[in-house]
Amino acid sequence: MTQPTTPTTSAVDLRQGQVKNLALATLAFAISFWAWNMIAPLAVRYTEAMGLSATQKSVLVAMPVLVGSLGRIISGALTDRFGGRLMFTVLLLVTTPFVLLVALAGNQNSFGLMLLFGFFLGIGGTTFAVGIPFVNAWYEADRRGFATGIFGAGMGGTALSAFFTPRFVNWFGYTVTHVIIAVALVVVALLVWSAMRDSPAWRPNTDAVVPKLAAAARLPITWQMSFLYAVAFGGFVAFSTYLPTYLKDVYNFDLTGAGTRTAGFAIAAVIARPIGGVLSDRVGPRTIAATSFAGAAVMAVVLALQPKPEIPAGTSFVVMAAFLGLGTGGVFAWVATTAPKERVGSVAGIVGAAGGLGGFFPPLVMGATYNEQDHSYTIGLSLLCIVALIALVFTLFGIRRQPAPAAPTPEPSAPV
Repeated sequence: MTQPTTPTTSAVDLRQGQVKNLALATLAFAISFWAWNMIAPLAVRYTEAMGLSATQKSVLVAMPVLVGSLGRIISGALTDRFGGRLMFTVLLLVTTPFVLLVALAGNQNSFGLMLLFGFFLGIGGTTFAVGIPFVNAWYEADRRGFATGIFGAGMGGTALSAFFTPRFVNWFGYTVTHVIIAVALVVVALLVWSAMRDSPAWRPNTDAVVPKLAAAARLPITWQMSFLYAVAFGGFVAFSTYLPTYLKDVYNFDLTGAGTRTAGFAIAAVIARPIGGVLSDRVGPRTIAATSFAGAAVMAVVLALQPKPEIPAGTSFVVMAAFLGLGTGGVFAWVATTAPKERVGSVAGIVGAAGGLGGFFPPLVMGATYNEQDHSYTIGLSLLCIVALIALVFTLFGIRRQPAPAAPTPEPSAPV
């Protein structure tokens, strides 16, 4: 008779493909996030060309975040059914034409078209909910914090966009810059389709999408992690998208200078995210998340005091980014270890959507509360401090501790 697959065989199968597939998923995530964040680094350019108000500017910057957030609910559920290889490929290809359409709208100086195409550009942000269940299936439970942390470092695509997009515009021109990113999306999509493989441990969940999402929504851990991720990842997205505008308003940096410093912020968060995942495997995600929110609350106060450039202000933003990065790694390590295996994609989609929405509203608040006379965002940063403190208290006291897992039942002997 055929021998059943043993745990040892499964572990060997997983190890043989872990590194390659994690690397491909991270690459796909990074290039899609670059595309997702193409409007924000050029927000100052659009503001000057279209004569936008502070509110219009903040809406423009936040628009891709909206669909990139809500779309994660669907992309996560579909990943449970169709697998990460197919979903990564499709989403990268679907994002491509909207990168080019954004260039068209920018050339026409049309605010309405920028909002429309920017909305659909947010499709690129939905790949996050594809990668979490994909890499989760490739790694054993005690290494999922590490795996999701490394994958999450793909959010460094926002750093690449902040640093290179303004420079590409200066070097190659506005339209050619968008063509370059569109081509990169297609190339990575082809690479993913040809080289990526779904984990041998993964099995498609063929339940209907709506009941599957409803089942995930009934899990307390889904909404608990959604709140925490809305604060941690939402804070990162909000800073990454709005920081070029913030640095122009408060410190009077030009487009390239603001983009460079925004890239530094994003890189710090990217480095901290896998650290948060690894530390969560060792000391627990609750401790890492609590550290993140406490640090973010303190740094919000520091930033509200408008430290002087270059070193005091730069250090303050980097430390803020590091705390937010730790939190994003910690929260998704929490998801990976507590969500039911067959619901990881659906839970990740809802939690990821909450994180994106957490990044949608702060730019609107920052634009609405900006004190133009004093060049100050004190009100917005004060609100961030309050929200981070609420998240800290909820992390420590609002989520029940999981019981220790029971010892595994010995495998029955294989039939002879």
